[in-house]
Amino acid sequence: MAQGIFRHLVAEAGLTGRFTIDSAGTGGWHEGEPPDRRSIATAKSHGIDISGQRAHRICSSDLGISILAMGRDNVAALETIASPEATIRLFGDIALGTGEDIPDPYYGGPAGFELVYTRLLTGCSSLLEALGTERASCSGNTSSVR
Repeated sequence: MAQGIFRHLVAEAGLTGRFTIDSAGTGGWHEGEPPDRRSIATAKSHGIDISGQRAHRICSSDLGISILAMGRDNVAALETIASPEATIRLFGDIALGTGEDIPDPYYGGPAGFELVYTRLLTGCSSLLEALGTERASCSGNTSSVR
């Protein structure tokens, strides 16, 4: 959902050409598959279409950019494979300022997906505000890892 939310906010702000936005997993369990149907439904209820997204595993070409991981376990996994110049940060630190992990709502009900949507929207909005101000004249790269 983070990819779709951030892409939507960037488009609304008229900044589409300034960012490369992608989402990748640290594992390849769902490669090629669309997001969970509940993620699609939650995003759609807020006017965001993520149905065209497909899961893929993070690869070495992704590791030289700024990466925002959704959980500490992802940060740890990425730090073992990333190049020294990669910037890996926890989404909860950089976008929310809370240090929280974004929970995986997979095993819960609709309320969990709505909670994750709300946290991601809050964080993505803050992130865009910060990046739009800091990088008004250059291009930025943002990636989320679930």
